Amino acid sequence: MESEQRVARGYVLDGGAQPDTERDTERLTGSSARPVTVPGQDPGPAPVRTAVLEAVAGWVPGEPVGNDALPAAWGVDDAWVRARTGIVSRHRAGVGLATGDVAFEAARRLVDDGGSTAAGPVDALVLATATPDHPCPGTAPALAARLGLGTVPAFDIGAACSGFVYGLAVCRGLVAAGLHERVLLVGADVYSAWLDPADRSAGVVFGDGAGAAVVGAGRAGTPGELLAFDLGSDGTGYDLITVPGGGARSRSMPGQATEGDEFFRMQGPAVYQHAVERMTGSCRALLAKVGWDAADVDHFVPHQANARILRAVSARVGIDPRRCVTHLERVGNTGAASIPLALADAASEGRFRAGDKMLITAFGGGLTWGSAALRWPGTRTNDARCATEGTEHDAG
Repeated sequence: MESEQRVARGYVLDGGAQPDTERDTERLTGSSARPVTVPGQDPGPAPVRTAVLEAVAGWVPGEPVGNDALPAAWGVDDAWVRARTGIVSRHRAGVGLATGDVAFEAARRLVDDGGSTAAGPVDALVLATATPDHPCPGTAPALAARLGLGTVPAFDIGAACSGFVYGLAVCRGLVAAGLHERVLLVGADVYSAWLDPADRSAGVVFGDGAGAAVVGAGRAGTPGELLAFDLGSDGTGYDLITVPGGGARSRSMPGQATEGDEFFRMQGPAVYQHAVERMTGSCRALLAKVGWDAADVDHFVPHQANARILRAVSARVGIDPRRCVTHLERVGNTGAASIPLALADAASEGRFRAGDKMLITAFGGGLTWGSAALRWPGTRTNDARCATEGTEHDAG
């Protein structure tokens, strides 16, 4: 995308053009042979259609809110927050800025005013969020209209912090099945609008932000291919991460509302145990499915929940901490946005190479969890920029 794109605070990785599949396949396999069709000879089976990651971008609102700027009533300081979470700062959306707004800011870094990406037009949109603009309707159709995508299919996914991984799986299915050629996936959450001002435990952890990715059609074996997924849920833990009020359940019981039910609630110790166990198990299952050892993984990108969870999962899976991609310290836990924000940030530093083996994992309310294995895309132009406005905020 060109310099005239409307740039605000955030991190942007423009995926550039569609991967040069012949060039990238040659680099990865060492073979430059191309199929030759002889007249009268059966050319053999057509290339297997699959889905590839084409581009990723992210955006966070406002100025960073450091630990020393947190409410005095919480009784915390920078050292206390860092020791327990690994977080140094987070961003808040502020008055009048909702999930649809931050989603738009991330998405428009990949989509032009005509509804196209650098690789071609978008023909569907999926929004992963736990903090929609309204209980009804979904936020995705309004986002699609605002982006100039016209009447393309657009819908929300409600898998909480696992939403981006679930969304990748959905987009892969839509593209690989031939239903769509190119799908825009956005993970966005504005948790600050749902937090209890008196809840220190959640307040120090969560931040606001959005990340976007483009999933397009490709051929099996090319860089960017979404290889496999492992997804799961356990509804017996439904009440461990929840907003009790506002839905049909609370409305069906008039007079039963409890003060504070409109706020986000999380049972921290139980969530920690489930998050570590579920992400570890999911990663192990997926590694077995794709035939990788832990040592084969070039980059491990877990949901940015807190530093203790990240360290525990990487250790149990057996991945060197130096291969763990983290962005948590500067943005906090941004829900469904955390993985694409981490990807965009690391890519802007040039940490990834075409064909790198990537393991992604997440855990969220529901309870839900999921992991994805993919190879990082190779593009003709890999234009990484740190987009800033009014503040220096290095993507490093």
